[in-house]
Amino acid sequence: MTAFLEGEILSPVGNKEMLEAAVRSGADAVYLGAKDFSARKNAENFSLEELNDAIKYCHIRGVKVYLALNTLIKDNEMSNAFNLAKKAYHLGIDGIIIQDLGLARILHEKIPNLKLHASTQMSIHSPSALDILKELGFVQVVVAREMSKQELECFCKRAKELDIKVEVFVHGALCMCMSGQCLLSAFIGSRSGNRGLCAGPCRLPFKVPGGTGYDLSLKDLSLLDYIRELYNIGVRSFKIEGRMKRPEYVAAATAACKQALYEGVVETQLSDTLKSVFSRSGFTDGYYKNNLGKDMFGIRTKEDVLSSDTAFPYLHSLYRSERNSVEITAEMTIHSGEPIKLTLNDGVNTATVTGEIPQTALSKSVTQEDILKNLNKFGSTPYKLVSWNVDLDNGLFVRASDINQLRRDACEMLDNLRSNIELPPCSENYMPEQIETVKSNNHKLYVRFANAEQIPDDLTGVDGIIFPLEENPDVLQNKDIPLIVDIPRGIISEDVILKKLELFKSKGFDTALCGNLSAVKLAENSGFKIMSDMGINIANSESLKTARNLKIESAIISPEERIRDITHLSPYINKGIIIYGNIPLMLFKNCPVKNGMDCKSCKKEQYITDRMQTKFPIKCRLGYSELLNSLPIWMFDRKAEYRELDFSVIYFTNESKERVVEILSAYKKQSEPDTKHTRGMYYRGSI
Repeated sequence: MTAFLEGEILSPVGNKEMLEAAVRSGADAVYLGAKDFSARKNAENFSLEELNDAIKYCHIRGVKVYLALNTLIKDNEMSNAFNLAKKAYHLGIDGIIIQDLGLARILHEKIPNLKLHASTQMSIHSPSALDILKELGFVQVVVAREMSKQELECFCKRAKELDIKVEVFVHGALCMCMSGQCLLSAFIGSRSGNRGLCAGPCRLPFKVPGGTGYDLSLKDLSLLDYIRELYNIGVRSFKIEGRMKRPEYVAAATAACKQALYEGVVETQLSDTLKSVFSRSGFTDGYYKNNLGKDMFGIRTKEDVLSSDTAFPYLHSLYRSERNSVEITAEMTIHSGEPIKLTLNDGVNTATVTGEIPQTALSKSVTQEDILKNLNKFGSTPYKLVSWNVDLDNGLFVRASDINQLRRDACEMLDNLRSNIELPPCSENYMPEQIETVKSNNHKLYVRFANAEQIPDDLTGVDGIIFPLEENPDVLQNKDIPLIVDIPRGIISEDVILKKLELFKSKGFDTALCGNLSAVKLAENSGFKIMSDMGINIANSESLKTARNLKIESAIISPEERIRDITHLSPYINKGIIIYGNIPLMLFKNCPVKNGMDCKSCKKEQYITDRMQTKFPIKCRLGYSELLNSLPIWMFDRKAEYRELDFSVIYFTNESKERVVEILSAYKKQSEPDTKHTRGMYYRGSI
């Protein structure tokens, strides 16, 4: 191995066998889920007792354990989520992976010694979000998989200034949508990715013009060739996806990443096996190399599945035996008339045990070589003897079984010392603040237009216009109405966003609709009042309180929530919902249309069609694109159920100006739907 590097190979664990596979293959850290609040609820996951055993097992072997508590939390779940994190803290967990803004704030306030990691579900993909993460107490961040090398270089530089550790996915499956921004599974089947139950609809047939018919399915990610480069950029945690995969995959990916980091190259057999057994038509590095398009798409073929059978015996050999990776020293004294004493030391902990008084030899005396032969039998343990000293008197007889027993006793003592970590106690409990829900007597209507052509002459009853940052603000200069600039959820360049915000500010816009944490910080620094969009994923009262602390004045609540739950959220800031529109269900950096044509050939309006011949519109926004729901939400005839909220939003996308006028008229009349529509998740909710 090369000189010590301050990086960690972070491996996925869904059950005990995967845990052993990860640790024995060289993982420096593992991440796993408990039975609740994990973004992979369909993995086997761990009970508290099993979690305790897993932490001890890993700590004995010098491996860190991170608990993925990375789903959105509902109000009635917050106490249980807090208590789970608190119990994990007392068990010695090394970090908690969090998505929910409310839970993050509570844990930082009440258990300040608990290390918080920002989940990839938080959609962090540009540097300005780091300032907010620092404020919330995060020490490590899992960045979005869509980031390029150039973006990571800039990001890591800022993270180093703030002393935040950067974690990057380097191997495993790729979601088509940026993590944390996908509503497709929820809206199609009520199974929410933000709640840990994504049904994976993107792997089903979806077709764009000229595409393959699986145009939401990407190849698996592999950055094995760039792990050392990533380290030099500033990445310190190299994460492998796969908590629902087989132990053989975990072993292979872990061993390969370990070799890539420390040796700079992966053994050919391991690399070839990993590619042939665990890929979708091969691997992709498209995001990292900023080489988007058709080459990134792929599916798991029958050949991919069949090739795995012959490889599993080799892969199983990677984790069949204990990995002797914990370096120790040994001191043994064998003196006449005194009990034999053995001391093992791992550099921090010292374990000393004593045995029987040695007998006088009747024939051959025991030698140092005899002692060392039995002392150095650490093969079934995680320990590796690197130096030793045996202080032995002449003329003594010692049984081999006595040396073996002392070694076992010392190892057991060292195990206990390594697995029992002293932590500052935490006696804090969580009790939700009792705040009476305030019924708004001044419900406002905000209307989001996609372009200038949609804006009608008569805006009576509209309390504010939301207008995209990529459009020309001059068209609204003569409108005597509050103006809100809509910042895209996907940020290609913060400099571009800042320049456009300066322009919109000069044109009379005073509020910014922000769909990610970087946008919040950029808008604040540009002097805007802030409204959080649904991309921030606010789903509970504590997240509203966190938003208030971040100077957010109003929030569009996650459309995955039931309307009755939304109305009961605590009024820390103004809250509202989308009541009409084909809302975005997915956010892409690699647009699915690119699997059929290049951008130059693309028409202004594009669709992707599922196996039921349902068409979903696709819209581009400053380097990213969005998949819109096939049907608009329609809630005009249900106003009695949301009028006590502070505001509602009509979200126009592809509508003509004539249709916009019809919709606004229908809102005023509280009309029943005049077209095929959906009520979204407002009544069924997501699981």
